[in-house]
Order: sequence, then C-alpha cells, then structure tokens
Amino acid sequence: MAVEGLITLPSRFTPKETADKLASAVASHGMTLVARVDHAAAAAKAGLDLRPTEVLIFGNPSAGTLLMQMAQPIGLDLPLKALVWQDDARDTWVSYQDLNWLAKRYGLMAAVAPTVDKMASLLKVVVEEATG
Repeated sequence: MAVEGLITLPSRFTPKETADKLASAVASHGMTLVARVDHAAAAAKAGLDLRPTEVLIFGNPSAGTLLMQMAQPIGLDLPLKALVWQDDARDTWVSYQDLNWLAKRYGLMAAVAPTVDKMASLLKVVVEEATG
C-alpha cells in the first residue's frame, strides 16, 4: 500500500528487534528519543487485538527548530516519527514521512533545502541501520 509522502522499508528483524535497533541508531547519531508509543500494548489493555505497531518519536532541536522558525505549523509533524509494524504475513516494516514531501507540504523547499536534505539523509541511515 503506497501512501503519498510516506517511505516504507522492510526489516529483516522482528518488530521488537527493529524498534530497539531504531532507538539505538537514533541515540548513536546524536538524536534524542522522545517517546515510544506501543499501540499494540494499548490495544491489548482495551481488550483489542493489534499486530505489533510501535511509533518512535525522536529528533534534534537544532534541526527541527529551523523548520519551525520558517513555518510553525510543521511542529505538528515534528519531532520525527517512525512506525514499526507487522503485517498479516508477519513481515516487519518501518514507515516514516518523506522529509522532502513534508517540507514541500509546508512550502519550505527552497528556504531550508540543505537542512531538509541533511535530515532526510540521516533519517534514511538510521532506518536502514534498524532494518538491516
């Protein structure tokens, strides 16, 4: 399922391993892990079933702040997020927003292109480290 502005990559690892590797990669690249939201655990507490689905929220204020200085509403999409999830075939995936698409959505492309390119490259590296 392709979603505009979303990048999805397969992982060689289980959802838990992938999420843990992602958290480790975030830290090793100087970003701060703000939160981990385990949707499957929340669903279970409500008596519902959900395959492994976890959002990791992370970032670096020195990069994100520049984007918000240019267009504060982008703060709805920052800090960065990655969704680690398992499909019905038990394959693990990581989905995250394409930062170039996000910058375009807020009309920031020309003004912050170097920052967005650097953030996008770093995000790609972090996700690739987590997915193997």
